Amino acid sequence: MVNFEKDIEQSLKVLHDGGLILYPTDTVWGIGCDATNEKAVERVYRLKKRSDEKAMIVLVADERDVLKYVASPDLSVFDYLEGATRPTTVIYEDAIGLAENLVGQDGSIAIRICDEPFCKHLLKRFRKPVVSTSANISGQPAARLFTDISTDIKDGVDYLVNYRQDDTTVAAPSSVIRWQNGKVQVLRP
Repeated sequence: MVNFEKDIEQSLKVLHDGGLILYPTDTVWGIGCDATNEKAVERVYRLKKRSDEKAMIVLVADERDVLKYVASPDLSVFDYLEGATRPTTVIYEDAIGLAENLVGQDGSIAIRICDEPFCKHLLKRFRKPVVSTSANISGQPAARLFTDISTDIKDGVDYLVNYRQDDTTVAAPSSVIRWQNGKVQVLRP
């Protein structure tokens, strides 16, 4: 088993202080921050040169976390997710307890339950959701490998996670669905 304890400790310190981390997720490399901290979320938008009207994804450790940050989710979505063959981000209605500049104008939030070992440990120990937006300037391709990440992004965060920097497995973004009234609408296959 790979030891990423130092990365977890450093990431937790930065997240608690309202800072930004650059970290591997279950999909592409991401820029992360405390999803409940409006100033930290604003820093991510500025770093990415992105309008705050464009939504960002939030990672959580498990189904219970979804229940903390969504007012009344349709629980059947969890059955759907159990059958998913790849990481799937769900757009939920009625977000609660998250930074206001992270929630869509319609009150929605994109959440993915993450199973990647580093992220899962980080999320469980942080005990709050973490923003996960691709590590790129808005409009540029997503960073599938650490080596794809621009210097501007690397210099703009407070901590670069070392774990998986040498990984050459090409990753893809998650699929994205909207779940309404027990029906799935696929937005990104």
